[in-house]
Amino acid sequence: MMHDKGVKKSARGGNSIRYSTGENVFNVINILLLFAISLCMLYPMMHVIFSSLSRGALLMKHKGLLWKPEGFSLAAYKAVFRTPIIPLGYRNTLFVVIVGTALNIVMTSLGAFFVSRRDQTVSKYVMVFFLFTMFFSGGMIPAYLNVKSLGLYNSLWALVLPGLISTYNLIILRTAFQAIPESLEESAKLDGANHFQILTRIYLPLAGTVLAVLVLYYGVAHWNSWFSAMLYIQDRKLYPLQLIMREVLISNDVSQMYGAAVDVDMIAPTVQFAVIVSTTLPILFIYPFLQKYFVKGVLIGSVKE
Repeated sequence: MMHDKGVKKSARGGNSIRYSTGENVFNVINILLLFAISLCMLYPMMHVIFSSLSRGALLMKHKGLLWKPEGFSLAAYKAVFRTPIIPLGYRNTLFVVIVGTALNIVMTSLGAFFVSRRDQTVSKYVMVFFLFTMFFSGGMIPAYLNVKSLGLYNSLWALVLPGLISTYNLIILRTAFQAIPESLEESAKLDGANHFQILTRIYLPLAGTVLAVLVLYYGVAHWNSWFSAMLYIQDRKLYPLQLIMREVLISNDVSQMYGAAVDVDMIAPTVQFAVIVSTTLPILFIYPFLQKYFVKGVLIGSVKE
């Protein structure tokens, strides 16, 4: 009787794999290497969090790696949320994220539904037009002039309307729509459903995983965006959170935060770290709830059977 080499019976009757010495050494080295890489990626986040919870004077004296807060203090966070500009930044950013993402999903769904039509010859040419904009654009100056001529300058709508559709996301959703069997649409048409009902009652529910991924894509892009706001927003009361953070970090001056009270116990570096944490944590808390849809949604929307 032939037995497979490297396979032995376990105590419970199942088969277990027996690794050679070289394979065991490789597995140990692989685990240690991955652990070191993970630590290198996580430590910068730990450093920022520990620094934001430290006392400014002690933090400035510290040298080397930081593994714990230097004198635990919440003074930096109190100064951050006591300044009027930070709550205004949260309000502006939430408006752009919520309204912008909702409009992005609506417009992307309508566009993907149209270009996924197999019975519409013109949809192919429209798709070519979308692809052209993916590789070529008018540039920053024409975009600025376009926003100003439309009356969107110095308005939060300038951060939402110009980029309603991402061609990359449109392609993902279009491919997901094309993977849906045509028989479902034909049955709906026999029952008297129109195009809007077919989209909302058949295509969107079946592409829910892909939509979750697109919500993540659009939401993170809006949350992290600052360059458009720097171009189109002049009133500081309309600054999004990321632009405020950029201003504080680059200026290296806490007085930019509308005169936040700064004492000897809390100096500029701790405030800067607190601003980074307060602008990053919200999106980090939301991401795990959508992570389970991430890989599956991208594969469904990018691979056509």
